[in-house]
Amino acid sequence: MQEVKVLETAPVIVVALSGEIAAENADEFYTEFKTVYEAQPSDVTFDCAQLSFIDSTTLGTFVKILKRVREDGHNLKLIHLQPRLKKLFVICALDTIMEIEG
Repeated sequence: MQEVKVLETAPVIVVALSGEIAAENADEFYTEFKTVYEAQPSDVTFDCAQLSFIDSTTLGTFVKILKRVREDGHNLKLIHLQPRLKKLFVICALDTIMEIEG
């Protein structure tokens, strides 16, 4: 189960993620993000401190979000990723295209 909680919408959209985001709920995650983002497009920060699991579908969803945000001239940042989750981004070289902070 995953939870997407919007903490701020201006000047940056800050979204806290918790639980597990995988193939079965990645579309729901994207839809929730898109609703918030389209209301007021701006830079986006995902606080992943409570995120416990992601899979390859979720990695693809983050890339999809990154592409959408950059099309509008904004940036995406992931913060507080647990080391084992950060390792997935590094293995897939996603840390070279998006900002990831500890």
